[in-house]
Amino acid sequence: MQTEQIITLVHTALEDMKAKDVVELDVEGKSSVTDVMIIASGTSRRHVMSIADEVIEKSKHNGMQPLGSEGQDVGDWVLVDLGAVVVHVMMPDARSFYDLERLWRFDADTAQGK
Repeated sequence: MQTEQIITLVHTALEDMKAKDVVELDVEGKSSVTDVMIIASGTSRRHVMSIADEVIEKSKHNGMQPLGSEGQDVGDWVLVDLGAVVVHVMMPDARSFYDLERLWRFDADTAQGK
């Protein structure tokens, strides 16, 4: 699957599961791990886990096996690794605490000399 197809698949899964505050970050050239990070929030731990499960199921249904996932046992923050796209589904408190959006924007600005 091409990166744009994966992104579309992820956004569809997030929309289907009513994920909140979805943000897409282009980290190509800034991260050696992935090209795009998609961050979303759930309203409860169960919601976070269900959103991540939907991303995984839609990926498999479309012939793409996720490289891995972490955090389903706790549910505060579930990461789904789709290679070129990494999906973070988080509870609002965890999202606020780790503030990945600020971290990656700061890192990108620093790398560009801003």
